[in-house]
Amino acid sequence: MSYQDPLTYLKYKGYEDLLKVILYSSQSMLGAIPLIYHINHNGKNVIFIQTGAVGGITIHYLMVPEKPAKKFIELKRLTGDFAFVEKIGSDSMSLYIPILELEGSTLKFP
Repeated sequence: MSYQDPLTYLKYKGYEDLLKVILYSSQSMLGAIPLIYHINHNGKNVIFIQTGAVGGITIHYLMVPEKPAKKFIELKRLTGDFAFVEKIGSDSMSLYIPILELEGSTLKFP
């Protein structure tokens, strides 16, 4: 008998709330910053991050009208403001999070 970690899906209304998860994660003791993924799933553009590990994984996601036009999100650590940018900048008070394009996934979004 094999054991599979349970998956929890949390759907957000917009980037602002999804990116708060990254801000919170970056301030934790581990300092781990989740990656952002984009996939076209059943004809819909899904943006998601994964948090957690053994014992439970959470998929934080949102549906967007179109795929991101740029390769990174610049996320201001102090304000939570963000912008889509083409490359990593030099602002030390910002996180530069790559948006990774997935061709496929075993995740089954609700």
